[in-house]
Amino acid sequence: MKFIDEAIIQVHAGKGGNGSASFRREKYIPKGGPDGGDGGRGGSIWARADRNVNTLIDYRYARIHRAKNGEPGRGSDCNGKSADDIELRVPVGTLIKDKETGATLADLTHHDERVLLARGGQGGLGNLHFKSSTNRTPRQFTPGEDGESKELQLELKVLADIGLLGYPNAGKSTFIRSVSAARPKVADYPFTTLHPNLGVVRVDDNKSFVIADIPGLIEGAAEGAGLGHQFLRHLTRTRLILHLIDCAPLDESVNIIEQAQALVTELKKYDETLYQKPRWILLNKIDLLDEATQQQVVSTIKEQFSELPVFSISALTGEGTKAVTYAVMNYLDTLNPIEQEPDAIDSIHLDNTPNEE
Repeated sequence: MKFIDEAIIQVHAGKGGNGSASFRREKYIPKGGPDGGDGGRGGSIWARADRNVNTLIDYRYARIHRAKNGEPGRGSDCNGKSADDIELRVPVGTLIKDKETGATLADLTHHDERVLLARGGQGGLGNLHFKSSTNRTPRQFTPGEDGESKELQLELKVLADIGLLGYPNAGKSTFIRSVSAARPKVADYPFTTLHPNLGVVRVDDNKSFVIADIPGLIEGAAEGAGLGHQFLRHLTRTRLILHLIDCAPLDESVNIIEQAQALVTELKKYDETLYQKPRWILLNKIDLLDEATQQQVVSTIKEQFSELPVFSISALTGEGTKAVTYAVMNYLDTLNPIEQEPDAIDSIHLDNTPNEE
């Protein structure tokens, strides 16, 4: 399934049915009086968060959603039938904005959370409502109200506790494969990850957290280099960013300090709040270095980023990865707990979905 995290749709609620101006006409009952019924309510359009939906692909191609109109009222006191509502199922973590005003209408962060997108029009009143002692043959009735129409922007931000950030081929996908059941694509060329992958990391029987792997980021992403920085939105809900650095790049001229600082600059260009998030540094691929070089690299990184925790790992062999997961779990335990649904986390479909090219 192709991963789509943005879509623009139009929603048109139904119009209410018109009221009826009718009079009772039966044999042997002269001047039966008014009996016009009310019009039915137009259908409304709702959105519901569903943990079994993982992408907005349905709304990339089905852009217009229109509810039916309510039926008009009839004689003999018959009210028109109200139209059925329409419910759009979206992934948990979907942000819904009014495209015209930019206002946020809803942020659906919990399974089964429901929000009204467009309200259907009320049905009109029949002439039965206008009778009185002085107006025994009212011919007044009211038309049904128009339903609301909006153009909406849907934006999916995956729900994860931890986000992975790094250059292409830094080992992010290998790391998430090492610590969780996720199986993203791993290859020896850049940008093998083309969409976010989620994995559940189980530290204990009753302790786990969700980790997100996003496509690699490079310097100049804000200007469109590489895959751009559009995928950084998936880190905005995380509580900690793990910055993976390839400490054994194939190109010996690469300065890993400059690369690390360049990514931090890209974070700041995208969102100041994201830039301020807690960040740890993971020095990956230490299995490719001898002990003396390892110590030198670790010492240099700690000197440049003295305020950040630094871990040395090998995602390929698993060296140091368990220590990182336990440290992350301890860190999350110290924060204010965010309400989570274990069933929702366990059922993340992307956990075992390979990337598509």
